[in-house]
Amino acid sequence: MLEPSVPDFSLAGRRAIVTGASRGIGAALAVGLARFGADVAICAREAAALAGCRQQIEAAGRKAVPFALDVRTAGAIEPAIEQAATALGGLDILINNAGIEQVSPSLEVDEALWDRIVDTNLKGAFFCAQAAARRMAAGAIVNVCSLTSGVGVPTGVPYGSSKSGLLGMTRALAAEWAPSIRVNAIGPGYFRTELTEVFYRDPTWCGKMLEKIPAGRFGVLDDLVGATVFLCSDAARYVTGQLLYIDGGYMASI
Repeated sequence: MLEPSVPDFSLAGRRAIVTGASRGIGAALAVGLARFGADVAICAREAAALAGCRQQIEAAGRKAVPFALDVRTAGAIEPAIEQAATALGGLDILINNAGIEQVSPSLEVDEALWDRIVDTNLKGAFFCAQAAARRMAAGAIVNVCSLTSGVGVPTGVPYGSSKSGLLGMTRALAAEWAPSIRVNAIGPGYFRTELTEVFYRDPTWCGKMLEKIPAGRFGVLDDLVGATVFLCSDAARYVTGQLLYIDGGYMASI
């Protein structure tokens, strides 16, 4: 009879990279990983924007390595990931968070808008995963998907296409890279961030959205940390190719 084991959620000794870490979800996840023991390299298009996140990681007693990277430029990803991994002394975790959103009626979407969103959210995520996997003997990748990975949202076709594609990429890489590298995703529901603040200023919109969320509230950034830490830890050693929605029950109720 096997002896029961206690799940290990610690990230002590792990080395992580988080993209799009200057604010919002990316910053929260980077700091969350540090609080569970990881050293963290953080990137954004402007390195100066990472100062606040760096301070919080260091306040948690972990090493922070800030670096500039625009994930839309595929050729810049490999050397940037190499530099970050070298500074960390190796690489065990990648959080693919860098992303943008812009709503537009579909008949008004032009090539520039399509490329800006898809290149950031999907192409950039793939080449970050590729570069990270080349430097991982074993490890975990978590892609930040969306509710739009599973449902269609009017005026959000480029974004929804990129996030649906990100889910497909998650599953394909999980199947290809197992058992050494686990690839999973989280799907945040409605969270108030700088990017989405404009919506939350509308009380009518807030009321309509809250009616659709069984938990009865919007998400706060700390709600995302536990699930992400789980997927990066040994507690999830047999979990790969999965999307975990963190949405207060929204997807279960529609």
